[in-house]
Amino acid sequence: MPGATPSAVRKQIAQRKLDPIYLIVGDDDAEMTRLAADISAVVEDELRAFNVERVYASEKGVTPVSIVEAARVLPMMSDRRVVIVLRAERILKPKRRGGEEELLPGAEEPPANTDILDAYVKTPVPETTLVFVATDVDRTRRLYKTLLKQATIVECWGLKGARDGGDLRQAARQAEMLVRQAVAQTGQAIDPGAVRLIAARAGTDIARLRGDIDRLLLYSTGNSRISLDDVHQVVSGETAQDDWAVTTAIQRGDSAEALKQIALSMDSGGVPYKILGQLGWFVREKLSGTDPRRVPAAVEALFRTDLDLKSSGGDPRVLLERLVVELCRR
Repeated sequence: MPGATPSAVRKQIAQRKLDPIYLIVGDDDAEMTRLAADISAVVEDELRAFNVERVYASEKGVTPVSIVEAARVLPMMSDRRVVIVLRAERILKPKRRGGEEELLPGAEEPPANTDILDAYVKTPVPETTLVFVATDVDRTRRLYKTLLKQATIVECWGLKGARDGGDLRQAARQAEMLVRQAVAQTGQAIDPGAVRLIAARAGTDIARLRGDIDRLLLYSTGNSRISLDDVHQVVSGETAQDDWAVTTAIQRGDSAEALKQIALSMDSGGVPYKILGQLGWFVREKLSGTDPRRVPAAVEALFRTDLDLKSSGGDPRVLLERLVVELCRR
């Protein structure tokens, strides 16, 4: 089937005319997550608990068999059921170890054993929309070739424009446009040099660009104009990584440094739950002794962030950034 753009899929959503199979692939996690959520929104709010199922291909027990079983369940009190498979690259592009396929954690069969998925994609249940969300796929596999024929494929490659990258000058122009749009939505202005610096730092990395924009907007809340110095304070420069630098900055009330350290930690492969655990330790062991009046609000923010992380209530990086900004407030 021919590919589709995110805007074309959203037109289908508005008309409630979804295709039975979608493959959303690319490096723009934020856009892919939004699009999957928009597809889910076709199901009425009060019926989503029965008719929308989100699974992670990296989770224990999620296999091609379980995905097909979920897709074959008929909708309850609705004309549509939606099954979303996140981290689908674990099935569509499994890692290899010594020439053999690596097992998914807890899976009963190797990810390569996708015959049942291949058969389902060829003859899907009409009442179900099955959505695969993947950072990449192995284009030599039979399942991908079947998806290419039967599914609606939506590519979201962010600033690259294509899987293998595109024109760097075009990427820079697009990055600058996204920065200006995000700032304009807050009612603020931004210096041209600040726009260029954020775009240059991102290169073709859409995740870094979105993260830098989010940190900058958090840092500059209440300012009418964002300056080049604001950008230098929040998103530029690299420092040696200190595992406890985030909590140290929070203890000083230095939100700019805390945001910078969160960025460094995430960019170097930091685990969101480990970072959240460190912040929890800070609230229990440090904040309770130095400023106990702030503890109730801090604990509430910690629990809210923990719940959002567990329920996929937002990008983990953004959730942690919002948390540290709250913890820095005196």
